[in-house]
Amino acid sequence: MKVDSVQLIMNLNYEVLIPENDSVRLLSQIVEEMDLSGLNQAYSLFGRNSAVPPRIMLKIILYAYMEGIYSSRKIEKACHRDLNFKWLLSGYPAPDHNTICRFRKERLTFCLEDLYVQFVRQLRTRGEVEFENLFIDGTKIEANANKYTFVWRKSADKYHARLIAKIPDFLARINNAFSTAFSLQAEDEALIVLRQVHTCLLRLIELKNPAFVHGKGQRKTVLQKLFEECEELIEKKEMYDRYFELLGNRNNFCKTDSDATFLHMKDDHMRNAQLKPGYNMQIAVEGGYVIACNAYSNANDLWTLKPFLEKIKGMYGCTVENVICDAGYESEENYAYLE
Repeated sequence: MKVDSVQLIMNLNYEVLIPENDSVRLLSQIVEEMDLSGLNQAYSLFGRNSAVPPRIMLKIILYAYMEGIYSSRKIEKACHRDLNFKWLLSGYPAPDHNTICRFRKERLTFCLEDLYVQFVRQLRTRGEVEFENLFIDGTKIEANANKYTFVWRKSADKYHARLIAKIPDFLARINNAFSTAFSLQAEDEALIVLRQVHTCLLRLIELKNPAFVHGKGQRKTVLQKLFEECEELIEKKEMYDRYFELLGNRNNFCKTDSDATFLHMKDDHMRNAQLKPGYNMQIAVEGGYVIACNAYSNANDLWTLKPFLEKIKGMYGCTVENVICDAGYESEENYAYLE
């Protein structure tokens, strides 16, 4: 009798047990109405099919986040125990935590923004979002980067100027040693001239074939000294050029995460406000829904408003009637753009 009772419970229809107004039903309906072609393209056409279809995996991930479950192992446990998760699985086996991790990292990465835009558009068709009053604010988030690998523009400018000042003296020694006529006319031509000198020195090395020595107690030839100095100058010049390219209009960047900028974070529990590598995260909200969010390297909110609104316009193909921000976004340029 006990075995029959257990079997009867296991064979119960989940449709009867889940209320009609349960949020899991609304989530499933919204996902069913979405175009998941981008998600399907993330899977290979060759090999075996996935044990759980992408559509159902997306439902599981979204519902888990709705319930505040983010750990892949806890999501796996919920798929085995929770009635709503079993209903979403529709008879498919519960995915393990490795499958959930791969789905989030390898499948959703390339189509997440497209799915998000579709979701917001569905909110608009249901009258939840009207793109009438958009509230925008920013917050600083810390990057997963080493906080001691900073590069500052002022330091880069100073050491780069010292490097440029060394080049004319180096070219003069090259000209005296090998009767050449290298010269530096402009700072922008420094790397070109150094590479020409390097090519010339390589030809001399091929012709003379000198014995290069290394280590203590060894006497280097003039050709070896100039060749090594030339390579060092080229390496440093390329490094500073790369620094200036990464800096752009910023004052600093982090070596281990070049997109991150050192920002003043909010005080921690010990009231320590440190400069840490991070991002300026901009978030747009309407009707209690997050319409869009994007990370910027600018420390000031002032320079993020225009690109953020352009991004929203590109995502949804429409403009917002009223933009509500605090005084941190106030500038003549932003007022002119909004007008």
